[in-house]
Amino acid sequence: MKSTPLSHLLPATRSQAQLDDDARIQCLLRDRWIDYPRATQALEQLERLFVTPRRERMPCLLLHGDSNIGKTQITAKFRRRHPDVFDERRGMEMRPIISMQMPPTPDQHRFYSSLLFELGAPHNAAAGLAVLERLARNLLRRMAPNMLIVDEVHHLLAGTYREQRASLNLLKFLANDLRATMVLVGTRDAVIALQTDSQMVSRFTPFEVPRWRESEGFRRLLAAFERILPLRRPSDLAQREIAQYVLAASGGLTGEVSRILNAAAEAGIRSGDECIKLEHLEHVAPTHIQ
Repeated sequence: MKSTPLSHLLPATRSQAQLDDDARIQCLLRDRWIDYPRATQALEQLERLFVTPRRERMPCLLLHGDSNIGKTQITAKFRRRHPDVFDERRGMEMRPIISMQMPPTPDQHRFYSSLLFELGAPHNAAAGLAVLERLARNLLRRMAPNMLIVDEVHHLLAGTYREQRASLNLLKFLANDLRATMVLVGTRDAVIALQTDSQMVSRFTPFEVPRWRESEGFRRLLAAFERILPLRRPSDLAQREIAQYVLAASGGLTGEVSRILNAAAEAGIRSGDECIKLEHLEHVAPTHIQ
């Protein structure tokens, strides 16, 4: 059966593929979500935690993996599933998920200041720790989140042992105080940071997002990317030569795979080839291959 024009693309991408070159290149710069098994498993685990009834000891998760592997994209996708809702009766915004980043150094004062900033709460950053803590706890109790996500938790290792312990105790305290699930996100160093506290180890279930290896799963990932790149001709990204090149050039990191394919797609648009060829990949990612 003869394929129709643009049949290699998802329906939502076909309209993009009909735009002019500059508009299509702009489309390549947008955030996009690609489903793959490990990400789906992570989302399912987050959903199970999200719907856990409140109790004294809430289950928690440590989502870890190398930088640029896609952890933050997973939590962002999950947050989009559970948007904020304005409660007219209370006259305030209810936030089922609150997400923040661990400060570059594990300082409790900076932590609460960063948390209040994410909550959109006016506050005096120079106020004492007790004042910031009380304000943050009061707001969190009113918003009644089901989940608190703390990204870049490996920053804990930037502090002294005493600072690390104080920050870990703060995280445990918040989880207990809110009776909410806490999800910590970070690199493998986050695992090391939590191992200094036996209570944290027992409470936080580790979930790793590993680097890609040569596999059918990786070829399916490339095929999924091909369906959302606004190119007018199929690229057959799952073919062995291209798949091996992208894997080597990206180091198996999902974010780097995305960057390389977007750059190669732009090259395919500008050249008029309207597909990704090995020569495009060699042009945008030449130094990674020995």
